[in-house]
Amino acid sequence: MSASTRTSDANLVLYRLQSCPWCERVVRRLTDLDLDYQSRYVTGPHSTRNVVKRVSGSRTVPVLVDRDTGVTMSESANINEYLDRTYGDGK
Repeated sequence: MSASTRTSDANLVLYRLQSCPWCERVVRRLTDLDLDYQSRYVTGPHSTRNVVKRVSGSRTVPVLVDRDTGVTMSESANINEYLDRTYGDGK
């Protein structure tokens, strides 16, 4: 499956906002690495993103949950580094 396929059984879950440039940065990396993932779109202002807060402890996006490794993280640069280290060639 390609990263553009969003399946409910994917082990990578990305919490994101529509048209968020930081979220799109992670989506590009997921696509580059050909990883299957599930997008969970959040809505509303920062102060009401309680779903994200329950998952990561913060209301910021993007947030990646890797069910295979038990890792939950935010910040696009950190997520991309993690994806490269875990699923890429480490660059």
